[in-house]
Parts: sequence; C-alpha cells; structure tokens
Amino acid sequence: MKTCNKCTAIKVASIAATALAVTTGLSLAQGIVKSGSSNALIPTFPQGWLSAYPTVVQTGTKPTLSWSITYPSTVKSYAAVTPPALLTTLDQVDIEVRVIGAGVTVGEPSATNTNWVPTQAQIKVGNGNYVSIFMGTNNEVDPNALVWAKRVNKNTEIRFGGRYYFGGWSQTCSSDNSNNIRILLNGEYPPTAYSLNSSDQVKSFMAPYLDGGGKIKIGPLDSIIMMELTQPESNTNDKGYNLQDMVLLMTVKPKGNNGHGNNIDGVDTSNPGNAPFMKYDTNAAIDDEKK
Repeated sequence: MKTCNKCTAIKVASIAATALAVTTGLSLAQGIVKSGSSNALIPTFPQGWLSAYPTVVQTGTKPTLSWSITYPSTVKSYAAVTPPALLTTLDQVDIEVRVIGAGVTVGEPSATNTNWVPTQAQIKVGNGNYVSIFMGTNNEVDPNALVWAKRVNKNTEIRFGGRYYFGGWSQTCSSDNSNNIRILLNGEYPPTAYSLNSSDQVKSFMAPYLDGGGKIKIGPLDSIIMMELTQPESNTNDKGYNLQDMVLLMTVKPKGNNGHGNNIDGVDTSNPGNAPFMKYDTNAAIDDEKK
C-alpha cells in the first residue's frame, strides 16, 4: 500500500516548521520588513526551506530531508555601538543617514510649537573632522532623503554632533564631548526621565519610531541618533530634556548590495540567481556583491 506523498511531505514540513518555531520562539507567520526608508527587505526572524526526497515513498520507508535556514542580520552583525554615541564598524559596510526631524524651537517647549530654529547635524569618520550633513529647520526635513552615504572600512569609528543657530551658534554637542548624543537600537528606551511616547514632549516626527511601550521601533539594520542640544547633561530629569533637537536614522548594511535582491539574507556572498527568497530578487542575473 502506498502512502500519499503530499500528506507525508506536509506532515514532515509541519514537524520541521514547528521545530523551527519552538527553537526561535517566534511565529513563522511574521513577515519581512523594510529597514528604515530604504528598499532593502530584511528577514525579521530565521527563515528557510525544507524538501523531502523521493517524492513518492512506500510505507515503512523514510524520505531524505534537505533544508536551509537563513538567520537575520542586525546592526550588531556589522558594527559595535559604544554608549553613548560611538559606532565602530566590524567589517566594510555601507552606511546611510537620513534626518527624521530637527526639533529646536523658540518659545514654550511644546510638542505643537512650530517656531523651528535652524539646526545642524554633523558626522565624523575615523580621525577626520566633523562635517555638516544637514542644516535647516524641521520644515526642510525630508525623512526619505539621504543626507549622507558612504562605504566605510572595517574598524572605522563613526561619531555624530549637532548645534543650532539663534542669534549665533550654540555650543556644538558631539560624541566626543557630550552624553547628550545617543545611539539607540531597536527595542531600546530613549534615556529620558519619562516615557517619551506618552509625554506631551514627543514630537510628531518622532512618534512613528516609538512603540506603545515607549521603546524605539525601527528596522534590524537601523539605529537612531537622538540629540539634546538645548539642555545640559545635568538636566536629564527636566521635562525639556527630550533628545529630539536633532534626530537621525542610520542604516548599516553589508557592502555590495546594489538593490537587486541577491543578498537579501544579509550574507555577503556571491550568489546571483540563488537568493534564498527568490520572489524578492528583482534581477536574478545580477551579482549584487561584485556590482
């Protein structure tokens, strides 16, 4: 008597899927999310495939199983973050920076106040100087626009700074001289004395990047740089200390992905036409890594 191969395959696949779900502690129904504002699709949990051979089996025989699991990448796969605001690359990577918002205002420090003050964001690569990557008011911010992008070598230190202009330049706060610059990853809490998401101090531009519990909500390859430019470090318990005077979104990606999807798995290996999630590979003939 023959056993229905389809039933056998479904049963085997179900067992393997259940095992994977139990191992990871995550639901296999979860999807793939975008990292920041980029078009890169990043797996949020281990994903893979399973097949059984032969396709038709006799009762009492066992099919040969083949499978592959792809594990997701995170910022920590490619860079180390040293609090409060130093990023050190662990490999050669592509770094992209966008501005989420520039929240320095004059008048009452209300979240609805739109008397925006010109604010500058700066970046420092290695032993270089701080250079301006954005200068303007919040009305000039386009969160989808890249303000800085660069391929950075392994063991390179990245620092950030900011200042504002109101009757003259304020003192520059930077990763070198202040704890008012913070790099935060997905799932971390902004270091304010209150829950930012439920406070009247949360700016409209920051709200989409916080979950219901007040933790940072971004992609696995993203980090947020939050700056407090108007309050001294000693005022961390003050209501006005909200770390939203300049907010940047940084994406750290493995080098060589030209957007065709071949290394969607986040692994920098040459695999044209063999991406683990082929439906996302928009051009299977292109070798992303060599391009």
